[in-house]
Amino acid sequence: MIFNIQQSIHINMIKIGSVSNSSVFQIGSAGVIKPYSTLSNTGGFTAPAPGFEITTPFTAGRE
Repeated sequence: MIFNIQQSIHINMIKIGSVSNSSVFQIGSAGVIKPYSTLSNTGGFTAPAPGFEITTPFTAGRE
């Protein structure tokens, strides 16, 4: 079965709160959404980040 879809979409403003590796943003119709993800080392790091040490207990929201 073949569907022919014609659309006219007008967007004055669009706000995207956050984007993650599994985000899908679609306007209009699509027959198939293919998953795609990439990991990039944009900072040029060559080693893992150093560990951290907690110096004060975490008490947020318990005041």
